Amino acid sequence: MNGKKVNWIFLIVVFFNITTIVLLSVLYPVFQLGMVPNLILSQLIVLLPAAIGVLLAKENPIKLAGFHKIKMSSVFMIILFTFLCMPLITLINAISMLFVDNAVASMSSDILGTPFMAMFLLMGILGPLNEELVCRGIFYQSYKRSGTMLQAMLLSAMLFALMHMNFNQAAYAFVIGMIAVLLVEATGSLWSSVLLHVTINMQPVFLMYMEDGADIQEAEELLTNDLLLLVISVYLVIAAVATALAGCALAWIAKNEKREENLRAVWKTRKYKKEGKVVTVPLLIAAVILFAVMIITAI
Repeated sequence: MNGKKVNWIFLIVVFFNITTIVLLSVLYPVFQLGMVPNLILSQLIVLLPAAIGVLLAKENPIKLAGFHKIKMSSVFMIILFTFLCMPLITLINAISMLFVDNAVASMSSDILGTPFMAMFLLMGILGPLNEELVCRGIFYQSYKRSGTMLQAMLLSAMLFALMHMNFNQAAYAFVIGMIAVLLVEATGSLWSSVLLHVTINMQPVFLMYMEDGADIQEAEELLTNDLLLLVISVYLVIAAVATALAGCALAWIAKNEKREENLRAVWKTRKYKKEGKVVTVPLLIAAVILFAVMIITAI
């Protein structure tokens, strides 16, 4: 697998995603998917093309992804690292809400109409596991074979962001994508980014079920730009401190796993012998299509 093949896979994912959305729109209201089958279908649309692409390339997806053991002490530090990253993620989310609606909050009624255990498994565990396998496992590791580690990090984060198909989630998904890559390089294992992603996704799931759906939507409607600016100004300070501490935690994890040099290598721009290109026509086509969809849905 290399960057060129990943870009073709991503274009296929986009094609199936758009086709599914159009088909479901045509069939509505005669036929409509519930929250659970919708989530399962959206994950399969991402997973199956990636898995088939890896198998056609005659590679072991588990080996390519890098599911290796990590120390228990690192596990606890990864959880702390994740919570330290949350203020930055919240800040990006708040900034995006100056221009677009909160995508997760708008789905609160549908989410709360689904049994907790179903959402816990799909949004909290299986979704993050699937997305990490594809984005940080297959996409990132394949891009590394075609470009620098920095290029691989940025492109895999961009694909992860675009897959959400809305500007609100895409904004903080891009940041999460970069953080996840740094964690993978600090530990040498995809399990670290899975743990990060699971911890992040669990929080809104638990909060929604603890709160009333109507209260969440009402709070969203009452959130003015002036109040958002106040939230942003407060979180700028909190995020600055917490992100600095997160950097220290990441450095500790890399040292604990004896991968300090691997983490530093992410920022190196020198390109050695590589397979193919990282940016190709299929990637550009997919990106243009998704940006167009995101603009249309945001209007």
